[in-house]
Amino acid sequence: MPLSPTFSNAITCSVNTTSPNHSELWTTICTELQNVISADAVKRWFVPLSIESYDGTTLVLHAENSIYQYWIEDSYLAQLENVVTRVLESKVKIEFSTPEAPVAEKKEPDQTIVVEEPAPRSVGMRAASGRGGPDSSVFNPRNTFETFVVGNNQFAHAAAHAVASSPARAYNPLFLHGSVGLGKTHLMQAVGHHIIKTKKHLRVAYVTSEQFTNEFISAIQHGDLIKFRKSYRLVDVLLIDDIQFLAGKERSQDEFFHTFNTLFDGSKQIVLTSDSPPNDIANLEKRLSSRFEWGMTAELSPPDFETRLAILSHKMSTMSIKLDDDVLSFIARRVKSNVRRLEGALTRVAAQTSLSDGRKLSNSSLESLLKDLLHKEVHTSLSIDVIQKKVAETYDIRLADMTSKRRPANIALPRMVAMYLSRKLTTSSLSEIGDAFGGRDHGTVLHANRSIEEKMKADDKLRQTVTFLTEKLETNREAQD
Repeated sequence: MPLSPTFSNAITCSVNTTSPNHSELWTTICTELQNVISADAVKRWFVPLSIESYDGTTLVLHAENSIYQYWIEDSYLAQLENVVTRVLESKVKIEFSTPEAPVAEKKEPDQTIVVEEPAPRSVGMRAASGRGGPDSSVFNPRNTFETFVVGNNQFAHAAAHAVASSPARAYNPLFLHGSVGLGKTHLMQAVGHHIIKTKKHLRVAYVTSEQFTNEFISAIQHGDLIKFRKSYRLVDVLLIDDIQFLAGKERSQDEFFHTFNTLFDGSKQIVLTSDSPPNDIANLEKRLSSRFEWGMTAELSPPDFETRLAILSHKMSTMSIKLDDDVLSFIARRVKSNVRRLEGALTRVAAQTSLSDGRKLSNSSLESLLKDLLHKEVHTSLSIDVIQKKVAETYDIRLADMTSKRRPANIALPRMVAMYLSRKLTTSSLSEIGDAFGGRDHGTVLHANRSIEEKMKADDKLRQTVTFLTEKLETNREAQD
């Protein structure tokens, strides 16, 4: 049977030099597999194999390591068996031969091969159902969809819930990003909680990128790469927190690249979080950042006043003390940047109120009690308006040009500089920055950031101007503290 153009132009099957007929047979099987499995998956998982022997009843496939066996038996065994039966016109047993120790004991001819399920490598990964049952202990019990106050993050919440309800069918990968303390980890763990509660047969792994890197290094040091790869590539759902910490780690990025491809090709769900959008992560390989954008990218924004008030009310409902509405309003008005700091302020006020036998704290007492937190809030509250005004003065253009639709070079560059500084010096989301610049979308803001970063590498004058503006704005902000 001739190879299809897609297959023959892209890949060549492994050859078992002891038997040319085996090579031709395997080429035919690989070609037929393209009808039921993607060409990329065939190339990655089947082409490197070869037929070691075939005696009419058993087909033995040789693989260079047991990862191929694990993955094929876990993800593609039924398709392989159907294709082999069709090509050979008879049902045969499929076995694997690898240089490593066998994965399972040999069974009698009328029994199927049983592959041992991967054990978790760390406290951050839960075992599959069937080995002690689902384990949700790696997740914070408070981080569920029920306890997440949606507020102005409806889109990110909806995307996460869709993924939890239909893993690998809704958005894959799901990439959640936003500043520190806005709820990225909460939403990711909510996905994990929901899946292990409603789909107990699925294997879920939850780790930070730092943990992934540390385990990878340990696996190299101890010659345990096969077990490491098995633990990550044979799961149904992979949740990785703070993926930005892979930046600059070339070997870890390369390892995760192949892990990502393996899971994606096998229709397994991937969820990632980061403090920046994929293209804004410095020293991250382009092939990774582009893959991170294949599915859905959702940003978590700082909560608005109503959302902050709702978060405080929800948090207070879990405490044994009740605070007056005006106290909650004081906290919500003054602590704006992130949820973590907001909840910290509430905990401090609740503790002080409890120590004061429930007496209400005055505004001056609240100011004193939360002095350090409020100082941090002021320090991070530089407004986009102030940045636009300072940039317009520096470049001698009208303030109105910042929001206009005009695009001459003498206006476009200062506007991009102002967007860049707004992204760097404020806690505003991409969408909020875009709105402040005449209703532009978040893609325009991202483009402005990348353009200024690239231009500063080649243009000393621009770099000096941006540095001057940054220092001037920082100085003005500190003078207001």
